[in-house]
Amino acid sequence: MKIGVFDSGLGGLIIARALMEALPQYDYVYYGDTAHVPYGEKTSGRILAYTLDAMRFLINEGCGLIIIACNTATAITLRYLQKRFCPKYAPHVKILGVIIPTVETALQTSTDTIGVVATPATVRSDIYGIELRKIVPAADVISLATPRLVPAIEANDFSGAEQAIAEYIKTFQNVPVLILGCTHYPIVKDLFQKYLPHTRIVAQDDLMGDKLTDYLKRHSEIETKLSRGNTRRFIVSQLSPGYTQVAQKLFPNIQLELF
Repeated sequence: MKIGVFDSGLGGLIIARALMEALPQYDYVYYGDTAHVPYGEKTSGRILAYTLDAMRFLINEGCGLIIIACNTATAITLRYLQKRFCPKYAPHVKILGVIIPTVETALQTSTDTIGVVATPATVRSDIYGIELRKIVPAADVISLATPRLVPAIEANDFSGAEQAIAEYIKTFQNVPVLILGCTHYPIVKDLFQKYLPHTRIVAQDDLMGDKLTDYLKRHSEIETKLSRGNTRRFIVSQLSPGYTQVAQKLFPNIQLELF
């Protein structure tokens, strides 16, 4: 079995890199649904349809463990995938998301006030607020939709991203911990830190490698089935010059395939 990584666009690449650096021995297939990015401004039904297509694709590519790197897709679809899709369509496949590991990490140093920046769909779902309050019922969760960031990052427009961040962070001046609740945002985590120098920034590329390593140690029944060929495939549904430029910064020798 291979490890699959799915995202709506560029963000998943930085999560894939973190996983590959932490666990280089396994075989990976990355799929970015770049034809439909951004997911954060789409309806829940459309997000579910796109994610189901991606899961079927990765399963057909031999992936037995799939990481949904997209926060929006995790928020909207993960429970359905785990409870209904996998038992019927692929009972041998495990699908994991990024939200619970992120919540656990954020709460390591703060149980009082926690900020969240994310896509409009993730904020509408209140998934971070729900999961944080399951552990700390009195937690004050301040969530803000940041719709200008994903298009700017996808277009390789980091000047535009910085301008947007400079506006968005005004909400979080006195917040001790800020979750970057979109896998695109780690690409610009240094900009968040620049404008919030005294805030702990929780970026998913900093935690997912350790979290997956720990998961596999606790689930040997999955780990022993993973193939160890050290292979990587990167597949996208559409290519753009901006995407290619950022992808090459993350993986200098990357070969992008179209599906």
